[in-house]
Amino acid sequence: MTHSYREHAQGLQWGIFFVGLLIMSFGIVLTIKADLGCAPWDVLHIGLYRKFGLTIGTWSMIVGVAVLTASALLLKQFPRIGAFLNMIFVGIFIDLYMMIPYLRTPHTLIGKLVMLLVGIVITGYGMGIYISANIGAGPRDSLMLALTELTGWKVQYIRIAMEGLVLFFGWVLGGPVSIGTLIFCVMIGSVTGIALPQCRRATVRMLMRQIHVRTHGLSR
Repeated sequence: MTHSYREHAQGLQWGIFFVGLLIMSFGIVLTIKADLGCAPWDVLHIGLYRKFGLTIGTWSMIVGVAVLTASALLLKQFPRIGAFLNMIFVGIFIDLYMMIPYLRTPHTLIGKLVMLLVGIVITGYGMGIYISANIGAGPRDSLMLALTELTGWKVQYIRIAMEGLVLFFGWVLGGPVSIGTLIFCVMIGSVTGIALPQCRRATVRMLMRQIHVRTHGLSR
């Protein structure tokens, strides 16, 4: 692949990365607006927001900075730029989506449950899209990988310990822990497991099509 091709491929990768962040952030906001309990990290962000003010997105960024710093210190290496951009833009997107006036909590339990489930699916596919761009893992995933490398524990054990600790502190701070939290924890792994291979295949097809178009265009 020539330098020109690499530049175009990287441009497409960045585009996919940001589209994934936009979609994932929207899914996160749907799970928050459903008001049935949300993901452990969002429980913490909302708990901090209720306790100290600012915004949910701002706390997402502040916690992300702390997590990225911890990852960098543990691994003794500078995080990839994608991790910083993930932290910043997800926080911004969450706050922007939260301000949409017609995005309101449904009045019925069925409506809330549907919003929660749709939010989980959208979050999972958003994660699949941004990860498939291969720009860099988010702050939480970076810390998980750092702890896995240092302790030698399996990823699932590290993840459970992290989520449990975060959920506890979020609950202590007044974050929303309810049936939706359990539903999210049970579903998100499976949804992402289905979405990620699909998103990776789609990303590869898009990159190959981009290369084909460029090659075909230049060969004329």
